[in-house]
Amino acid sequence: MFNYNKLSYQLKREIKKFSKKVTIGLSKPKYKLVFQMFYGMLESQSTHLSNIVRALKEEITLKKTIDRLSRNLNCFTENNIMTENYMDVVKKNTNALSVLIVDHSDVSKPCSEMLDSLCKVRDGSTGKYTKGYHLLEITALTKQEKMPMPVYSRIYSSSEQDFVSQDEEVLNGLRHLSKHFGDKGIRTMDRGYDANVYYKYYIKKNEKFIIRATKNRNVIYKGKTINILKFANKFKGKYSLKFKGKNGEKIYCKTSYAPISLPLAPNKELTLVVVHGFGKIPMMLITNVKSTDSRLPIVITKVYLMRWRIEEYYRFKKQQFGFEDFRVQSLNSIRALNTLLTILIGLLSTFAEKQNTNLLVFEIIECSKRIYGKSKFVYYALGDGIFNILKKTREGISAFLYLKKIPPSQQVTVFKACGIKDCIQYVY
Repeated sequence: MFNYNKLSYQLKREIKKFSKKVTIGLSKPKYKLVFQMFYGMLESQSTHLSNIVRALKEEITLKKTIDRLSRNLNCFTENNIMTENYMDVVKKNTNALSVLIVDHSDVSKPCSEMLDSLCKVRDGSTGKYTKGYHLLEITALTKQEKMPMPVYSRIYSSSEQDFVSQDEEVLNGLRHLSKHFGDKGIRTMDRGYDANVYYKYYIKKNEKFIIRATKNRNVIYKGKTINILKFANKFKGKYSLKFKGKNGEKIYCKTSYAPISLPLAPNKELTLVVVHGFGKIPMMLITNVKSTDSRLPIVITKVYLMRWRIEEYYRFKKQQFGFEDFRVQSLNSIRALNTLLTILIGLLSTFAEKQNTNLLVFEIIECSKRIYGKSKFVYYALGDGIFNILKKTREGISAFLYLKKIPPSQQVTVFKACGIKDCIQYVY
């Protein structure tokens, strides 16, 4: 049996401690908003303000609390400050070899009419175009458990007045990585980022990268320009690799590599890793990671395949907390809500990193009551365990926000009633 009162108190204390870390430099009302949103989303497992307010269990009407949270989210402009404070938490859980995954997603709102700056996006689940917002996410795999920890997140719309381009949004995310990681870490990007603008950025900054190339790209090999697909088909695979795919099926592939350069920088030597086993067209990875070890193509392939973990992160964010079902209208409120939820998942990432060393995290996972045991992607177990613990509490976090006034001593009251001055000196 678990002591849910003790566990809920420890959880509230951890949430408060984390809230203080990410709100350094913010005013007390902003800290209160962040703390309440963190706790409300964890207990309700939702981004609906009504569910968050019910989790707070305040002694005023629900409508007043909803109006307050909605008003504060609408005028919340400290997203960058919170992100900068949160990066200190990220750096403690990553190292110089961490994989930094850059990927795009969407927030589909096909039935919405009143939301600000709606634009046309491609729904990744259906493949059709609908109304919504673009979502750029960058995650870093933690140094021990290799779990996706959010580093950068931004919702944007192509119908905004100050919108420049999607490439500019991605470059802003890469500049954020350069600011906090420098040349550490390995940036991994899918075929959608096979563009000269990103190669130029990485070459200029001298940062390690792995980009999956499209079949239309040209490369230079031994001074001759050749189509990358035509060149890749010359390699049948020298090294074997076995692993499990997304659906658990076993995949057997073979890899090879060759030195190349690109027409945009013919003097910059790169490496092309060719991977057979993912269909008729081989997977072609361009990287500037160098090594004299013959196992380099196997390492590059494994590092790139870790990029799939951001898909699990997206699924968790949208399913566990129902992120696409938010009900706030202004774009500023949507961005504030996204920042808060992203940083909150960062808290779960720190829990996941301590799942084998921390008793509280172990008990949270046990409280999730999984049927088939703990899965490798432990975020769902953490979310369900926290929900099962906090839903049993009768009070919210008012006691952690406000100091209770200590009633005056009864002896002092008696002395005052008798008219005796300087009564404090008689009380020991």
